[in-house]
Amino acid sequence: MTDLTRLTAAELADRLTAREVTSVEATQAHLDRIAAVEPAVHAFLHVAGEEALATAADVDARRAAGEDLHALAGVPIAVKDVVVTRGLPTTAGSRILEGWVPPYDATLVGRIKAAGLPILGKTNMDEFAMGSSTEHSGYGNTHNPWDLDRIPGGSGGGSAAAVAAYEAPLAIGTDTGGSIRQPAAVTGTVGVKPTYGSVSRYGLIALASSLDQAGPCTRTVLDSALLHELIGGHDPLDSTSLSDPATGYVAAARAGAGADLRGLRVGVIRELQGEGYQPGVLARFEESLEALRGAGAEVVEVSCPSFAYALAAYYLILPAEASSNLAKFDGMRFGLRVEPSEGPVTAERVMAATRGQGFGDEVKRRVILGTYALSAGYYDAYYGSAQKVRTLTQRDFAAAFEAADVLVSPTAPTTAFKLGEKLDDPLAMYLNDVATIPANLAGVPGMSLPNGLSDDGLPVGFQILAPAREDARLYRVGAALEALLETSWEGPLLGRAPELAGGAA
Repeated sequence: MTDLTRLTAAELADRLTAREVTSVEATQAHLDRIAAVEPAVHAFLHVAGEEALATAADVDARRAAGEDLHALAGVPIAVKDVVVTRGLPTTAGSRILEGWVPPYDATLVGRIKAAGLPILGKTNMDEFAMGSSTEHSGYGNTHNPWDLDRIPGGSGGGSAAAVAAYEAPLAIGTDTGGSIRQPAAVTGTVGVKPTYGSVSRYGLIALASSLDQAGPCTRTVLDSALLHELIGGHDPLDSTSLSDPATGYVAAARAGAGADLRGLRVGVIRELQGEGYQPGVLARFEESLEALRGAGAEVVEVSCPSFAYALAAYYLILPAEASSNLAKFDGMRFGLRVEPSEGPVTAERVMAATRGQGFGDEVKRRVILGTYALSAGYYDAYYGSAQKVRTLTQRDFAAAFEAADVLVSPTAPTTAFKLGEKLDDPLAMYLNDVATIPANLAGVPGMSLPNGLSDDGLPVGFQILAPAREDARLYRVGAALEALLETSWEGPLLGRAPELAGGAA
């Protein structure tokens, strides 16, 4: 009998449509998988088994009655815990929101529910999406299914690990500086950061409002395209939402699978390779470029000089916006409330006690940095200067896209590092996002897909970037490279399935 957890979302959807399997069976198979591996992986903060099975049963009944359903109806999905879900705990990985159950759904969750996808639960993450390793969660570390002693990336390590460990065929992540793409790279999965504004931010607990973007985490490029079309599109509840319809991604992925890239110009970003990049990462990158050339693509080098300053600019813009966004967590209105152990109970002392106990070290570090950058006398020198670098980054992208249709780089400079290895060195941790941050500063879409294993036997990611509103290019090129490298989840990328994710492998 086919192991339903090993099917791609597209394969599972086809079987559901053909009524070869029920959604209840598929959902239960994934819940059983979660029960089996969660003690080792810890990808989930909350498992919604009862609710997921109820949705699955409803979909099965509607399908049996002949109702016309969404293509993904009945396919289970996991949701990052920074996305608000009515009736399910939503903590953003923080103790300050422990036990909070929202009274409303994020727009993308509403679309998932309307399409009939059973929500398996909420996935672990770095607190308020601040981190690159999911070690800053208030609820414990998530482990990489490829090696349980290694990080699964961050901040969305829970979603990536759940997909990599076959606990879910689809997951939702958010990407503020690489939090979908970097976890995808180190777990051998596919992650997409859509164009800023193309997926609604309504109902996302904000970190940095000018950078945050929700997107898909999957095991294949086609699966990401299917999920992207479901959650994307205009939302009047989000003032930054684009009017563009979320269409053409699935068609582009299916067309790209033919691996004909004649006429495509691929720009290799000079500044996102070389020193600091693991030799195995660079070797897989060069092999992927050769595969693209073999499919007819023209590979050229482009220069984006401002990218050298993007990391520094990002770590001024993000903390500044986080300082503002997190001011609402004050112990007064919702969430954790801590009163001082002695002395008068004043608003100021309750706020200090609550934030002191409820926030972790990384959140405190960034709030302090951001508050300082926005303070009188320093705003222009720090925050203002960072915004100028952001403008230069956008201009570099514009010039590069005149020379190339898509831009490419390694997604992350290294494979997954050991848990605890960089926890006490914030700068070393921040450098993991050096290749992913520029896309967030400019608002352009990006994809990471697996392109092999490094010399240490761990997955490597290949990043593709496209101009704003040209997300379909990601899917065309990504699907082509996936086909060229035969890196479908059951393909040679794995060589073997990860010991944990493969069960008896």
